[in-house]
Amino acid sequence: MNNTGTLSFFCGKMGAGKSTKSKALSVEKNAVLLSEDDWLAAHYPNQIHSFDDYLTFSALIKPFVKAHVQNILQAGTNVVMDFPANTVNQRTWFKQLCSDIQCQHELIFLDLSDEQCLAQLVKRRVEQPERAQFDNETVFYHVTQYFQTPSEDEGLNIIRN
Repeated sequence: MNNTGTLSFFCGKMGAGKSTKSKALSVEKNAVLLSEDDWLAAHYPNQIHSFDDYLTFSALIKPFVKAHVQNILQAGTNVVMDFPANTVNQRTWFKQLCSDIQCQHELIFLDLSDEQCLAQLVKRRVEQPERAQFDNETVFYHVTQYFQTPSEDEGLNIIRN
């Protein structure tokens, strides 16, 4: 019998509410919450100044995060990951993480329009002015060009929200 925890992760455009939802879901599921922003800030403080920097450093932490998450899941604890699953490649990484240890997963797809996301980014800049460098319309459209809507043929348990 498999007593592994369940992995929950998120897909949604920038500003869709992935971080907010992940915090609430971790409480609801009594799960360990892991945030990519927290990991990157802890391991590479003040080193991410561009989208390319983010991609570089995000790739560097992935092997450590994967092993850590798998250990937690194998201990029977649920995990909520506030890491993006916004491209097929990112979702493939999550799927492999789960299939390696045969744990259950759920991909929560926050399906908001560009207008809704941009409105939330405006609100976030007011609440967290330190994020203004990245939380703006220019960065939103740059990042959104890479966004790929999840599809059933990816073999994931998708929950539309």
